[in-house]
Amino acid sequence: MLDLTNKTILLTGAAKGIGAATAKALGEAGAHVIAHYGGDRAGADAATAAIPAQRKLLLQADFSDPASADALFREALAWRGRIDVLVNNAAVMLTGGGIDADMDAWDETWARTLAVNVLAPARLLKHAVAHYRETGGGIVVTISSWAAQRGSTNADHIAYAASKAAIKAASHTLARACAKENILVYVVAPGVVRTKMSEDFAASMGGEAPVTAGLAMGEWVPPEDIANLVAFLATGASRHLTGATLDVNGATYVR
Repeated sequence: MLDLTNKTILLTGAAKGIGAATAKALGEAGAHVIAHYGGDRAGADAATAAIPAQRKLLLQADFSDPASADALFREALAWRGRIDVLVNNAAVMLTGGGIDADMDAWDETWARTLAVNVLAPARLLKHAVAHYRETGGGIVVTISSWAAQRGSTNADHIAYAASKAAIKAASHTLARACAKENILVYVVAPGVVRTKMSEDFAASMGGEAPVTAGLAMGEWVPPEDIANLVAFLATGASRHLTGATLDVNGATYVR
């Protein structure tokens, strides 16, 4: 059993999918969890229902405005005076603004995708590093995607793939630049995870059957697999893993 007792963890996008599973895993390991959500308060409540009231704080922020990340970090830090781990998970994958879209749809998709998936989490990275330098170190876990390495098979998701590559590169830069300051940065790159986002992607590709047929294990990744990995990384037990990109895709994409 992982032990995150007395760790204070800021988790973004905690209301559904990977974020909801991660909130549960962190809570079960004893962490104090700051669960960020965009608009789905009910989802965040459900994801953190098993965490005792004294060990959780729910905070809302709309990352469509990247500056909202500043207030989020400030409020999160004020709760217990310290953040030990930042899990940058919140993201959107929009359709309808891809390579064949008109320019208005293209611009709108890119603007929102970059705001939510890159600019807001990058601001949180900036705040986290500043805080960790004051406190002697800390951990960042960035949830990227295998699309950051291999691209997407759907040209509608060009902005999503680019955004996941951007936040991955930003995280790797901090891992290299801050390693001597006891600031550990890990990147997790999931494949096809059983989430609403992946289900929507499968629908755009003709349904789940053809997507599943292309997977080495013949099954989608359970969100709990990602959650358990994040909880392990949050312990800091493998310091020299910092800078690594950890692929979780059931051997479908092996580098």
